[in-house]
Amino acid sequence: MSVKHFTNSAEFDSAIQTAPVAMVDFWATWCGPCKMLAPTIEKIGESYGGKALIAKVDVDQCQDLAARFGIMSIPTVVFFQNGKEVGRRVGVQPPAAFTGALDQLL
Repeated sequence: MSVKHFTNSAEFDSAIQTAPVAMVDFWATWCGPCKMLAPTIEKIGESYGGKALIAKVDVDQCQDLAARFGIMSIPTVVFFQNGKEVGRRVGVQPPAAFTGALDQLL
């Protein structure tokens, strides 16, 4: 399973509520650090497919979601468990920062 790209809040809400564990990357196309993090998110999507929902939200397309979750800097990766936010990482970090957080939730 690859990375899911959300384009509206209804789709996001439905998926987050039904996924036991989710990791969502809030990003933008013009963001240099977001581009640096993208390959890491893709690899995590490949290796955690079926175990966790790995997704991306373009903050320019879904400004309501960015506002709801208080995204002030991008990239921001938010972790959800049973529909509730349980953690976040801001900025480019090594893959282990994200996989370690996912492993704790699984």
